[in-house]
Amino acid sequence: MPEMNANDALAHLKSYEERDGLSVQSLMDSKTRGGLTYQDFLVLPGHINFDSASVSLKTKVSRNIELSAPFVSSPMDSVTETDMATYIALMGGIGIIHHNNTPEEQANMVRQVKKFENGFITDPICLKPTAKVSDVLDIKDKLGFGGIPITESGALHSKLLGIVTARDIQFQNLNAEVKEVMTTDLVTGNHGINLEEANKILRVSKKGKLPIVDSKGNLSALLARSDLLKNLNFPLASKHPETKQLYCGASVGTRDADKERLRLLVEAGLDVVILDSSQGNSVYQINMLKWTKENFKKLDVIAGNVVTREQAAQLISAGADGLRIGMGSGSICITQEVMAVGRPQGTAVYAVAEFANQFGVPCIADGGIGNVGHIVKAVCLGASACMMGGMLAGTTESPGEYFYHQGQRVKAYRGMGSIDAMQHKLKKKSATAESDTKDNAASGRYFSESDSVKVAQGVSGDVVDKGSITKFLPYLYNGLQHSLQDMGEKSITELQKSVKDGKVRFELRTASAQLEGGVHGLNSYTKRLFA
Repeated sequence: MPEMNANDALAHLKSYEERDGLSVQSLMDSKTRGGLTYQDFLVLPGHINFDSASVSLKTKVSRNIELSAPFVSSPMDSVTETDMATYIALMGGIGIIHHNNTPEEQANMVRQVKKFENGFITDPICLKPTAKVSDVLDIKDKLGFGGIPITESGALHSKLLGIVTARDIQFQNLNAEVKEVMTTDLVTGNHGINLEEANKILRVSKKGKLPIVDSKGNLSALLARSDLLKNLNFPLASKHPETKQLYCGASVGTRDADKERLRLLVEAGLDVVILDSSQGNSVYQINMLKWTKENFKKLDVIAGNVVTREQAAQLISAGADGLRIGMGSGSICITQEVMAVGRPQGTAVYAVAEFANQFGVPCIADGGIGNVGHIVKAVCLGASACMMGGMLAGTTESPGEYFYHQGQRVKAYRGMGSIDAMQHKLKKKSATAESDTKDNAASGRYFSESDSVKVAQGVSGDVVDKGSITKFLPYLYNGLQHSLQDMGEKSITELQKSVKDGKVRFELRTASAQLEGGVHGLNSYTKRLFA
């Protein structure tokens, strides 16, 4: 065959009957090859004509909540409490606070996240002038902030008298009244001022707080200087478009006692609730889902877990605003091994997301996420976001204390189906057998509260210190941007459309191909993921 002119290469390519690689439909044809995990395939590269920084990772986690990044922290008691939920939201994702605690404890965690960053604070905590310095310290310990307005009645819409700041109470007697130490030389904004103008006053005045008052001098709102700094340092923060507060989610069970728990969470400002069951297609979850949608119409509800279209259809019909996909694929989960029930995660994500997306229901891939590549593969298969447990365990913001195990600094990490989690008893002074049963979320998640013998579906272990998520999540974010750039796609939305249209192609990986794609042939090496 004579040699062809190089300029004819593109034209010659069009003469081929088939493109390189497989369409997603052919890749996921499980009838002939069985279920696939993320390790079983690769995405073929596309054409790059843009820089990675221009790639948008905006995505929906539920019908009405859009995130700047597809990151969701798992509702596990060794992964997500106040700090994790706060900082993952600041980095563009959303945290789901676990419910292996009392309803009051969980609601307080949600409240702290919602109070962390605001536009106008329309319900600031106020004190009377006769309140004590100790009261101010108690508020700071519980909610993490100072700068408390002092009004005549100790409530909003009462005459503003002053503000107590952290400096005001330094070296003061705990029993001293706040009227003796409060700052009265205040800069205020008039009721009706817009956020941009109010922020300008804050910048110019160099004050920590800007009270908003009406024509009679009554306090109507508050603005915090610290929020200006947060906006500068965390431009990707996922916030409610109206309140400008960070998004925060929480999980609840599906029993009657969880209805009162959910009421407390909604009062605390909850944006989205996850109905937490290992097998979501149950009468318990469907009833809880319908009750929630009837009683809290503005609250988005994410249901699950599911791995089949049939399961998804039941929950979508009941009103789910999002679905959580995965059963037995987590790093600490042994459901597939013990129960012989579940599905390989790649196949599960594709099957459920392909079905659910037809009804406008976003899906979260939950389980099996071990690196950047797994996240982008889940997104390629139709997931809108990825839930991470083990990936975020061991970070500074995860619950628990560090300890040393075999010379490494680690934190405990346990599955919610582990014996440790199911036997978890809240340390309360006046605990009763009834409250222990209601509050033991781990056993409720697996429908095993009344079982005389607990059958574990998870294990307990530890994970190596990963440092702060303020450094780890930017690595994930930038890695995803580079991955989409390699595919020639400028956003998650465009990527998923190109996958559906067959433009983005895939290749199966044999066991030897997987070995080739990892580090090999070295005597020793150091694996540093980011710097």
